[in-house]
Amino acid sequence: MGSSQLGLQEEEKTKERETLKKRLLFIAGTLSMVLGIIGIIVPILPTTPFLLLAAVCYIRSSQRFYDWLLNNRFLGLYIKNYTQGKGMPLRAKIFTVILLWITIGLSMWFAVQGVVIRVILILVAVGVTIHIVRIKTFKGKGR
Repeated sequence: MGSSQLGLQEEEKTKERETLKKRLLFIAGTLSMVLGIIGIIVPILPTTPFLLLAAVCYIRSSQRFYDWLLNNRFLGLYIKNYTQGKGMPLRAKIFTVILLWITIGLSMWFAVQGVVIRVILILVAVGVTIHIVRIKTFKGKGR
């Protein structure tokens, strides 16, 4: 086997590793995006961190999906407002906190029986509420 064949084999292995890496990053980005979308509805699950992770994964695996995510009229705003330091609209803060407490309350009432778990849920709700309140309030037009 000549040195040129060994070089070609190494090059093929490098391409295969790069392809695998891009596929795994794309899958991770897609899963993060799905979790971010779920986080829009379920306030305990954070939206912005998952969408930021999706953007990082997409920029390293698929420029097309990265562009789509940033230009999406719903999801792109989370990323742009965060990266530009604009914060979160007051309406979204209020909605999130109300939905958070409704979700925690229903969970405590119907799904959780242990006192320790109920206390943990209340502490999580208080912590998330404090976090949301401390986020800068976005005062511009749009979402």
